Amino acid sequence: MMQGSVWIAGGGVISGIGRNLDECMASFEAMRPGMAYMQHLHSSHAGTFPVVEVKASNEELAALAGMPAHWSRTALLSRIAVQEAWNASGLGSISDYRVGFVSANTVGGMDKTEDFMAAFLADPAKGKLRQVVHHECGAVTDLVADAMGIRHHVSTSTACSSGANALMYGARMIRAGMLDVVIAGGTDALTRFTLNGFNTLMILDQQNCRPFDDTRTGLNLGEGAGYVVLVSDAVAANIRPWCRLAGFANANDAYHQTASSPDGTGNFLAMKGALEMGGLQPEDVGYINLHGTGTQNNDSSEGLAITRLFEKGVPPASSTKSFTGHTLGASGGIEAVFSAWALREGIIYPNANFSVQMKELAFSPVTAFSRGNDLRNVMSNSFGFGGNCSSLVFSKE
Repeated sequence: MMQGSVWIAGGGVISGIGRNLDECMASFEAMRPGMAYMQHLHSSHAGTFPVVEVKASNEELAALAGMPAHWSRTALLSRIAVQEAWNASGLGSISDYRVGFVSANTVGGMDKTEDFMAAFLADPAKGKLRQVVHHECGAVTDLVADAMGIRHHVSTSTACSSGANALMYGARMIRAGMLDVVIAGGTDALTRFTLNGFNTLMILDQQNCRPFDDTRTGLNLGEGAGYVVLVSDAVAANIRPWCRLAGFANANDAYHQTASSPDGTGNFLAMKGALEMGGLQPEDVGYINLHGTGTQNNDSSEGLAITRLFEKGVPPASSTKSFTGHTLGASGGIEAVFSAWALREGIIYPNANFSVQMKELAFSPVTAFSRGNDLRNVMSNSFGFGGNCSSLVFSKE
């Protein structure tokens, strides 16, 4: 039987604008997006497409994570953010609880595999097998779970809405009484495969991305990891949680393999379902963390869905991808951390690079950072390929 509330006990994040949550907040406040030309990813497009890399080599990340440098970048990013999230929760020893780990990623250890293949193709006797042994997505999750000492449940999911879906899955397990605590979110590193794939779709911007701007021409890829610590009522009673995960929903408009339906049907249903689970009305939402990738299709469909749902007036809204880039499997987790923290601290994030109102929308994103806002409920949207749409609602009580 599903019962009780699920709370956010803490969160952790590493991205191209900061190695932890405090550094990310400083970048938002200083209006300092993370876009730059590639320094760590080796690509023939290095001087063409700006990306939002974590400003650290694999060796530096390994030192921060306390893990071997031969781990994939995806796993190292995950380990760093998971440890910060656990520390922020104030829960003490993981061994004291029934803990699950639900972690999304789309590239697994591909960053290492790509390097292996270059050496192997030149000489089949070359290349280190430890670069490919953790190639698949689940291996990244298993490595971090083992490092954290998580034993009760470990699972992984994929695609661009799956960081949010990880929270939903974890929340259901807690409400079903299967676990006391779930660390949920996602991680992804930049790889040549990802960059080339998005370039083939012709949705990469050669300038800094401009979500919800009429001049937008595409997204900037980013990398990072973000996780929240979900806890049951019983566990939350002994700590001061950030907020409550009040509602969530997933919908699929099944319109196209890589595009949302033009009118945002899946987006609308996900947002509506999340509000209904939380017993909330649209006017109860104080801020929306938009999916906001900067592509023509995404921003238009999301914007039209928001206009339809929030017919009495759209609350302040912005896309933090205008700072972090689109971090794919990590994005739902990173933005869940940002949204939960926004609710706790009364923060509204700015939408960078905005200048021209979209013709089809009556609202425009917030362009200034602010603290001290009276926020009671915050919505976070994550919409993935195949029309897979997820919305989360965080509430103060």
